[in-house]
Amino acid sequence: MAEPVGPQRVGPEPVGIAVFAKAPVPGYAKTRLIPALGAEGAAALQGRFIARTVATALAAGLGPVTLWCAPDGTHPAFAALRGTVALRRQAEGDLGARMAAAFEAAPGPLLLVGTDCPVLTPEHLRACAAALRDHDAVFLPVEDGGYVLVGLRRPAPGIFAGMTWSTATVMAETRARLRDLRLSWTEPATLWDVDAIADLDRCRALGLI
Repeated sequence: MAEPVGPQRVGPEPVGIAVFAKAPVPGYAKTRLIPALGAEGAAALQGRFIARTVATALAAGLGPVTLWCAPDGTHPAFAALRGTVALRRQAEGDLGARMAAAFEAAPGPLLLVGTDCPVLTPEHLRACAAALRDHDAVFLPVEDGGYVLVGLRRPAPGIFAGMTWSTATVMAETRARLRDLRLSWTEPATLWDVDAIADLDRCRALGLI
């Protein structure tokens, strides 16, 4: 099994970063954007988002970075990053099961991010890692009701099991679960992600695509 690679922080305990990504295959990735970009264009955008997110994770300098790939790590966009970051195949099951598996595989504190948030910065990641010194969990919610980052000091599968994903109530339900599990958490910032055609105009206005 490949060991995670990437920059290691000297001093406080390293915090790993897991990047969850779908392969940039036409008709498989960013399908909600196909009406505006076409299948090839949506896949190409996914490829740029993967590269951007991995670069952001490495620039944070927090600890090992692992790219968790779906359906596997054979796509050229993933293979090109081998050696820069570790590649792992995402587990079976729904998103919650796959995320829980990534936390179970981590040797210590972990931040898990997707690739849909082009405004995520190394500073956001560093702030979230710092938050785990004093909290059990950290989240970066997004304006549509979900979240783009979850960080945990240790695995907590109850946060993810049986969740109805891709709805406007994901973060609200997650907060309720955190309270039920008696876990402390913080939300350092609220960001936005790219899930709909309207989000593309926002990206263009900021020069992100």
